[in-house]
Amino acid sequence: MSKNLVIVESPAKAKTIEGYLGKDFTVKSSFGHVRDLASKGLAIDVENNFAPEYEVSSDKKALVAELKKLAKESDVVWLATDEDREGEAISWHLYETLGLAKKDTKRITFNEITKGAILKAIENPRQINKPLVDAQQARRVLDRLVGFELSPVLWKKVRPSLSAGRVQSVAVRLIVEREKEIQNFHAESYFRVTGEFLKGKERIKAEVSKHFGTDTEVNSFLEKCADIDFKVLDVQQKPAKKTPASPFTTSTLQQEASLKLGFSVSRTMQVAQKLYEAGHITYMRTDSVNLSETAMQGAKNEILSAYGAQYSHPTKYTNKSSNAQEAHEAIRPTNFAMHALSYGERDEVRLYDLIWKRAIASQMSHAELERTTISIGDQKLPEVFQAKGEVIKFDGFLKVYLETNLDEEENDSETEGLLPAVQVGELLNRDFIRATQRFTRPAARYVEASLVKKLEELGIGRPSTYAPTISTIQKRGYVEKQEREGEERAYQVLELKGTTINKQTKKEITGKEKNKLFPTDIGMVVTDFLIDHFGGIMDYHFTAEVEEQFDEIARGKMEWTKMLDSFYKPFHDNVEDTLEHSDRATGERELGIDPESGKKVIARIGRFGPMIQIGDEKEDGDKPRFASLLSTQSIHTITLNEALDLFQLPKSLGEYKGQAVEVNVGRFGPYVKFGDQFISLAKGDDPMDFTMDQAIVLIDSKLQADAPIGTYEGLPVQKGVGRFGPFIKWNGIFINVSKKYDFDNLTQNDINTLVAEKIQKDIDKVVHDWKEEGIRVEKARWGKSVILKGKLKIELPSSVDAAALTLDKVKEMIEKKAPAKKAPAKKKAAPKKK
Repeated sequence: MSKNLVIVESPAKAKTIEGYLGKDFTVKSSFGHVRDLASKGLAIDVENNFAPEYEVSSDKKALVAELKKLAKESDVVWLATDEDREGEAISWHLYETLGLAKKDTKRITFNEITKGAILKAIENPRQINKPLVDAQQARRVLDRLVGFELSPVLWKKVRPSLSAGRVQSVAVRLIVEREKEIQNFHAESYFRVTGEFLKGKERIKAEVSKHFGTDTEVNSFLEKCADIDFKVLDVQQKPAKKTPASPFTTSTLQQEASLKLGFSVSRTMQVAQKLYEAGHITYMRTDSVNLSETAMQGAKNEILSAYGAQYSHPTKYTNKSSNAQEAHEAIRPTNFAMHALSYGERDEVRLYDLIWKRAIASQMSHAELERTTISIGDQKLPEVFQAKGEVIKFDGFLKVYLETNLDEEENDSETEGLLPAVQVGELLNRDFIRATQRFTRPAARYVEASLVKKLEELGIGRPSTYAPTISTIQKRGYVEKQEREGEERAYQVLELKGTTINKQTKKEITGKEKNKLFPTDIGMVVTDFLIDHFGGIMDYHFTAEVEEQFDEIARGKMEWTKMLDSFYKPFHDNVEDTLEHSDRATGERELGIDPESGKKVIARIGRFGPMIQIGDEKEDGDKPRFASLLSTQSIHTITLNEALDLFQLPKSLGEYKGQAVEVNVGRFGPYVKFGDQFISLAKGDDPMDFTMDQAIVLIDSKLQADAPIGTYEGLPVQKGVGRFGPFIKWNGIFINVSKKYDFDNLTQNDINTLVAEKIQKDIDKVVHDWKEEGIRVEKARWGKSVILKGKLKIELPSSVDAAALTLDKVKEMIEKKAPAKKAPAKKKAAPKKK
């Protein structure tokens, strides 16, 4: 056995590091945290200084046993988890769980997984940083307290199965408030006036800086322009500079990868993790823009080699935020000489390219520009046309990279470009002047990248929390990422050509949305309820203040238990008061009166989601009628007529093949019911307008898809296409069909091979193996599973998911099947004869 055991948290990281260390080192992965707060109950002893109750999860017990064994056989254990708070906490949990001795345990960290960095870390070990651990414990315990106490309030006062989170709920609030701002926004019309002027054959595009409010105003202006001889009033040329952006932090990488590559926040972090673990980039969870001296020298050498001395401009970047950890580095390549990845997945290649360009550009020269502004008009005309142009004199960092502006509005300016040389007083020929009607726009809905930027600006969350926060609010159903086609809108165009003003009405699509974050109805109702009753928790400043307190704990300047104590009592009292005195929240909104029954029509949140209710049992004495909303509708915006239309469902379409056909809306959206089958409508299909002809196409397609394409062992085989591609289904088992098969023309031999290979694969696959307990769970034939312990064999019903079994559940099943034998009662000793 080797003398040294190195423990990291990721198998990929372990594999990379193992290549750098000699035969005296064994590198193992903990697969993340080996223990966490106990899953049952609060798992925090509030009365005993918030002492947490930790447990090793059932799926980690065998791993912990293996690591304990390896640790005992090693002279030194090196805890080499990530350098942030989460990584420090993983090391501490390993130290505690494995029962390691202080003298035989060393903590090492590194910002990049390269041979030099690993060997340097081995030469400079340290002890576990307890303040960092405490900061992570404080976050974990505080979030458990908030979630554990707030969620039951939502179950009772809003709807069962809801949950709340300290950071997540505040993130949802941002999205809800933006949505309300958009709903309350009223667009106002104005006119932009642009013109094209000629100097010989060269065109000059110019725009009036003033916007005109009405078509009457703009028509009057165009009439004046008809009598004007336009000339150059002024020419200004100014030198300008563009400076490169700082290297990436976690949040700026997430924003730029979203804008340039179309990555979600979570996808960016997944790909960056792979690049880090493969040794290509530095650690990807950081809020620092700092580069080490070694990195700056590496970048300089590469710039000199690839571009020349005039492109080199070494720059030291520092953070504006005092909370940023300057000891850490920004995200950068580990080797600047490697301009691009020559292998790897496409997304890894693209993200590495982005990181390399941003980091190298940060150390390059400023771009030198010349900006020209030409003013065109006449003294008789109150408004001036301006043409703006820009010439790059020296490209500098632009040779490599240009940052995308997240806040940039849709740019419909027609005045940017290279301008011809003109003199003041020079006459220009007017080609045309055009006034185009435009409309004011509300603030844009958030995309994931802009939400990260806003959270960072407010000081909410830290690099490690942005991605999980945004994923969580979507998984909980409070926020949805949507695309909307937009609506057609008419607008006016007035054009002066010669002395004639022509008017036209044109059409455009407005309100088109892509990958925007929309709050759901339940997200809005829950947010309003939490703001009303837990204003402190939902306050942006308070949430940022908590993050600062975590930072203070990490620096060793605050005790984590004192911080929790100051938070918990007022919060707990608030929970108790809300449970006792608050009303239920349904988001109820009265839409009007049903003309047929004369009863109230109400939009609200029901047990199964947003719904419309006609009548009130308390007021009318009759049972109300209910209808579910369509996925495109909201209780906050639905109109009375739209609500009443929903009560036309279910709508009978007639009969097909001797069975009734009707269209309706259920919990999972609109569907056609054909006999006993429920067939979902395609995205965009409106159940209100759905016809029998459309239903027949849908039904035939479903019947064809469900028709057997063959048999195996006497049972039918069907085929279909799902989330993960084409598959066949046999005896309840789904079998993926690879590209080597002609899916449209599968033969019986293909079916036999696919099913037989799947069965064998399932037989060979071990689902669980609890060596310490002598228990083994295996996938058996026909997709069923079996529990084995000694000679005991328990076949599991197909309704049981073997992969999700816990050791406790398995033990319970074994006990029922073969109860532990009780020891025989001792016989009473016979009385001694006298």
